[in-house]
Amino acid sequence: MANLKEIRNRITSISSTMQITSAMKMVSAAKLRKAQEAIVQMRPYSNKLQEILSNLSASLDSIDGVYTTERELKNVLLVSITSNRGLCGGFNNNVIKAARKLAQNEYANCNVTILSIGKKSHDAFKNTKWGIIGSELPRHTEKIWDELTFENSSKIATVLMEQFANGNVDKIVFVYNQFKNAAVQLIQEEQFLPVLAQKIQKGDSVNSTDYIFEPSKEFIVQELIPKSLKTQLYKALLDSRASEHGARMTAMHKATDNASDLIHELKLVYNKARQAAITNEILEIVAGAEALK
Repeated sequence: MANLKEIRNRITSISSTMQITSAMKMVSAAKLRKAQEAIVQMRPYSNKLQEILSNLSASLDSIDGVYTTERELKNVLLVSITSNRGLCGGFNNNVIKAARKLAQNEYANCNVTILSIGKKSHDAFKNTKWGIIGSELPRHTEKIWDELTFENSSKIATVLMEQFANGNVDKIVFVYNQFKNAAVQLIQEEQFLPVLAQKIQKGDSVNSTDYIFEPSKEFIVQELIPKSLKTQLYKALLDSRASEHGARMTAMHKATDNASDLIHELKLVYNKARQAAITNEILEIVAGAEALK
């Protein structure tokens, strides 16, 4: 059994760690509230924009555009969205595993490249065979989490659209965590490009109102697509940020509870060891007194 000094030092060390985890939990909880409000406000706008685009594109017989053309899959770009910091449970590892699985299985016959948004993803893939396209992409993704704004995310989306338009990649897929609540994050594998028109299935409710469009439907669709793509990336980044804070808050809450339980157990061990030491001292005193008689 460890001596009393070792147990006291361990209790002190765990107490300091528990203070850190508790503080990180409160910080993440405060950041989570702000991030959650941002993604909750963003989702209706993004969903409505996608709905308008889908309704317009589905009503057209064909859409001839640079962002809607499906090509033979030769070059695929996976955008892995993680955080810059750890201590958030399986938040980062789940995205990295999903991206690696896509590269090794579904797109095994293609030339796969991975763009890392977030330091954890960059560290995971920097020494792998999957490189990063273009010199402008890493420059825009390095500090995106320091100031996450629509303007900054639009720079990344613009470069991605240019890569697709120039024929450098035939398909772009986002891999990220979608925020559901503080304890649950859902891995999403979302196609970014090419944009696929939603086909109207039998039984779907279609608005039969005849609208007059000015300018034409085709022009509106072509104008909406770039805006919709930029919004799609921004929404994915907001989802990932809210998921990160939720995952970190949950992880730090569990760590604080575990530290509290461990301190309770160590205090029991310490009290038992202290009681045993006191008993031994009393026995030695009694034995000495008996020897003097």
